[in-house]
Amino acid sequence: MAEVTAQMVKSLRQRTGAGMMDCKNALLENDGDEEKAVEHIQKKGLAKVAKKAGAIAAEGVVHAYIHAGSRIGVLLEVNCQTDFVARNDEFKSFVADTAMQIASMSPLYVRAEEIPGADLAKQREIFEGQLAEEAKQTGKDKPAAAVEKIVEGKIAKWVKDACLVDQVSIMGDDKKTVQSLCDELSAKLGEKLFIRRFVRYELGEGLEKKKNDLAAEVAATLAG
Repeated sequence: MAEVTAQMVKSLRQRTGAGMMDCKNALLENDGDEEKAVEHIQKKGLAKVAKKAGAIAAEGVVHAYIHAGSRIGVLLEVNCQTDFVARNDEFKSFVADTAMQIASMSPLYVRAEEIPGADLAKQREIFEGQLAEEAKQTGKDKPAAAVEKIVEGKIAKWVKDACLVDQVSIMGDDKKTVQSLCDELSAKLGEKLFIRRFVRYELGEGLEKKKNDLAAEVAATLAG
């Protein structure tokens, strides 16, 4: 068994935020391998978080983010269990990053179970219509079972793109989802974290801009 030094314990503690004894034990159980020890601590932390699944997360923050140029704004609520964690810098950083994710990637919902049935039905109708039009243009009809499978695949991708927690985070290159980052931070801080709701505003969204027809205006002026 490899010798575990104080420096090794300190390094692991800085990376994970776990207690000194937890870091030492993780290193001992993994023969001094820091990377394996990090994974060990994360797994234990996530297991603890799973036990807190039913816990009430009533603290947290409502964060406002205005994108450069003031054309996009986001209001986001992320909950935790204590006011202490709500003041934690890593928690606040996660909230800020999530708000930028919303501004950049335009999710429609927080998670899949919150998608209204009517929205799913509408999207299914759109995909079925696209396939029907494709068949009409090519003159090639696909079997009903094949069409259903294609539609289900398109729905699954649409849900992943439309739901905030299922999106790949823009704040890194490790391809982790927003939910994965939330779970990892939850394990590190020892509290249940929950992305509750958001609103995204975009300047002019939903408004039909007036189109000026210069030729028509000139003609009207001359006629007058």
